[in-house]
Order: sequence, then structure tokens, then C-alpha cells
Amino acid sequence: MGLFGQSKPKDPRETVREMKKKLRSESRSMDRSINNIKREEMKVKKSLQEAAKKGDKDVCKILAKEIVNSRRSVSKLHESKAQINSICMQMDTQVSMIKMAGGMKSSAEVMKMMNRLTKVDEISHSMMELQKEMTKAGIIEEMMEETMAMSEDEEMEEDAEKEVEKILFEVTKGQLGTGEALTTPIVGTEEEAGPAEASSDEEDALKSRLAALRS
Repeated sequence: MGLFGQSKPKDPRETVREMKKKLRSESRSMDRSINNIKREEMKVKKSLQEAAKKGDKDVCKILAKEIVNSRRSVSKLHESKAQINSICMQMDTQVSMIKMAGGMKSSAEVMKMMNRLTKVDEISHSMMELQKEMTKAGIIEEMMEETMAMSEDEEMEEDAEKEVEKILFEVTKGQLGTGEALTTPIVGTEEEAGPAEASSDEEDALKSRLAALRS
């Protein structure tokens, strides 16, 4: 307790240590999500190969879209992990400047990275809560909306059909799709899948599993 019964201000260094601990916990959680999505993607790939053997092009296209979505989710999670590492380094820099600045100074760079992380579905809620804590601690200023997110999403959507065709070609070994090179490798092994039914029920189940992992 300080003078007149007021609480002593919390040491900014301790605040940063707590924030970094929470961020690292989120990073480990993202690693688990990435591994789960990759395991599900391998199952979808095998189902796509079986559907291709049966000549069911509609099912193949649906499953290829699921692979596109899962790969994008993994890519976003990897980007988010890199941003978390950058945030931790930025906060270390803020702490090192405390003596010179006479106190914790808010960081516009950390604010921008936190704004981006709040838009990642898998970690949106926890990042929004952490963002509020950082604002209260003076690490960042009030949240500001970024206007570029929509244009990036629209651009990704335009490329979706091309990516589906590339995945179809790769997974079915040229039976379907176009033969352009994939931007990133398909997750999984090249062994042929065993007998399986590519029914609409199985389709829905696969889509539900992937949707659950991305939520």
C-alpha cells in the first residue's frame, strides 16, 4: 500500500512477464491446433483419393475445398505464432526503455499486431481479452480497426478455385484438376487409401471435423 491507502503501481516489468506468459500459452495452443488440422487433412486426402477412383468429381471438389481451407488455417496460425514472437520482443524493448522514458510507453507496432491476432478465428476471443489487459497496462493504445483485412480476404477467395484445381491434380496424381505447381505441399503421405465409402454422410462428417478444429 502507498500513501493515503492507495495501492502501489504494479511494476511494468512484472506486467510484461505476465503478458508474455499468456502469449506463449496461446502459441502452444496454436501448435496443438495445427497438428490436429494436419491429421484431419490427411484423412480428407485419403477420402478424396477414394472418391477419385469412383469417378465422383463433385465429392472430390468438395473435399479439395476442405483441404484448401485447412491449409489456409494452418498458414494463418503459423503467421500468428510469428506475430506473437514479435510482440514479445517488442515488449522487451519497451521494458528496456523504461528508465530512459520514465515509464512504460505504448507501442503502435504491438497494437497493430494484436489487432491482426484478434481476427484469427482460433484465438480471437483470448487475443481480444489480452488486448484489453495490454491497453489497461499502457502497453498499447485503444484498439483501432484495420481496413485492409477485407481486401485480403477477397483476394484469397479469388484464388480459391485455382488452388482447388491444383490440389485435385496433386492428390489424384493427374486424374483431376490442372497440372500447375502447388504453392505449398499437401499434408500427408503418398500411400493409397484403403477401401472407404465416399458418401454424403462421410462428406458432412469430414467437413464438420475440420470446421470444429477451425472454430
